[in-house]
Amino acid sequence: MICLGIESTAHTFSCAILKKHDGKTTIISDVKKTYQPPSGEGIHPREASRHHIQHGPSILSQCMKLAKINIEDLNVISYAAGPGLGPCLRVGAVMARSLSSYYNIPIYPVNHAIGHIDLGKFLTGAKNPLVLLISGGHTMILSFVMNQWRVFGETLDITLGQLIDQFGRYLGFSSPCGKNIEKLSRNGTNYISLPYAVKGHDVSFSGLLSAAKHHSSKPEDICYSLQETAFSMIGEVVERALAFTEKKELLVVGGVAANTRLSQILNDVCVRQECSLFISPIKFAGDCGSQIALTGLLEATTPHHTPSKMENTFIRQSWRIDSVRIDY
Repeated sequence: MICLGIESTAHTFSCAILKKHDGKTTIISDVKKTYQPPSGEGIHPREASRHHIQHGPSILSQCMKLAKINIEDLNVISYAAGPGLGPCLRVGAVMARSLSSYYNIPIYPVNHAIGHIDLGKFLTGAKNPLVLLISGGHTMILSFVMNQWRVFGETLDITLGQLIDQFGRYLGFSSPCGKNIEKLSRNGTNYISLPYAVKGHDVSFSGLLSAAKHHSSKPEDICYSLQETAFSMIGEVVERALAFTEKKELLVVGGVAANTRLSQILNDVCVRQECSLFISPIKFAGDCGSQIALTGLLEATTPHHTPSKMENTFIRQSWRIDSVRIDY
């Protein structure tokens, strides 16, 4: 079975082809292009959607060429139906619907966050992990209980990715700013005390962001202190959740999973809790078509699952992961 996955939730438009044969699933191709806003600015949904409209057809074409297949060879089409930016989601949904209706190919709407987790488990081999989902759109601690991902903790305001991006834009970078902030932080030598807000299993980053913006120290020290404070908050709530759930695996997925310093802190947590740390590979940590294709493939190859009717294909800007029942 061959599945096309289309990802367009925010700044990245990506198409991927996954194939399942004799019980083995393989990523055949994954092509992406990311919208780059002007320096100092974040993602403008309308401009990002224009980027996706402009580059979407060529990305799909490249993806098919790399996979050495034609549209007619596809058995399944899946697309990111949410959560995400409305104008961006619509671009991917329209492409998926068009291909599905014209070529009569079954179509599956996919929850973007579930795609992150499914792909992370597939690539790392994690079986029953506590999941840390950290990106521009999510900061959540999740555990799979009774066929649903249950939220043990999350941000009370902005996400970890938003914290990094908003501070990066304040310094004049354009989103995504993670690599720039991490690079500056390596030259920081003095830790600056910044607001540390942990409430049970939840975190709050808005006060930390405001304090960092108004601090007069050099950028390298502020970036260093911002990372140390935010990542220590994440480490604390993750360790508390590991102790509570008694999980022996921690899986980290989402764009911020690529940060080296965060990985070090989480590794220390896992050593103390005697559990294994799994981090999604950098190439697939951020948004990509593979995460959408894999979840679509999992649904399509489950006997009692049926494709969506065209009138039921949708986009949902706010689609909570804990509202989706999973039985594949």
